[in-house]
Amino acid sequence: MNPTPRQGMNNQTMNQPNKNHGGHELFDAHEVIAGIISMLDQYQMYDQHIQDPELKEIVKRQSAFVTTMYNTIVGSFSTGRDPQVPTQQYKMTQTNDTVYGIKPGQPKKPNQSVNELSDKGLSAYMLGQTKSLATLFAMTALEMTNPVLRRVVADSVPNFIEMSYEIFLYQNKHGYYQVPQLNDQDMAQMLQSYTTVPQQPGNMPH
Repeated sequence: MNPTPRQGMNNQTMNQPNKNHGGHELFDAHEVIAGIISMLDQYQMYDQHIQDPELKEIVKRQSAFVTTMYNTIVGSFSTGRDPQVPTQQYKMTQTNDTVYGIKPGQPKKPNQSVNELSDKGLSAYMLGQTKSLATLFAMTALEMTNPVLRRVVADSVPNFIEMSYEIFLYQNKHGYYQVPQLNDQDMAQMLQSYTTVPQQPGNMPH
């Protein structure tokens, strides 16, 4: 039995992708998805050279989380609807303690071979990727027209920030990422450079 024209049109409509996407958005979404794939591929290569079990665990945990993120974004991108797996929240395991000050060390230089790869350098590569993706996702979310994809991409920004912070804290703890400070007088002067202004009661946020 042949379908009526109305039935055939409904079937065709159901099989068509959601077209609630702008052209610019499609290019940005491709860049975002390609960036996630690149991160996951790179993490696999890093894992082969990492020595520290703690850093290996970070790679494993972040890779698993980003894989779920990838599936969520691809699902919302291809359908334009809420993904089957909603956006998750990344939980780092590092404490928030930062070591301040700079200790003398050897000058840095590029590696001469892969044999010189170290946890210090590999964790720096990881940090570079998570920071780049945090920036890319934030810029992309500003250009999205599909409301579902916009929300998924925007909600992923804090997760890359958290992953970046986790890697920074790991590096800082091991002396790979040192944090200089101003002297007490200069810091106090900088901290006291601004003051608040009175707000009218009617203008207070609710």
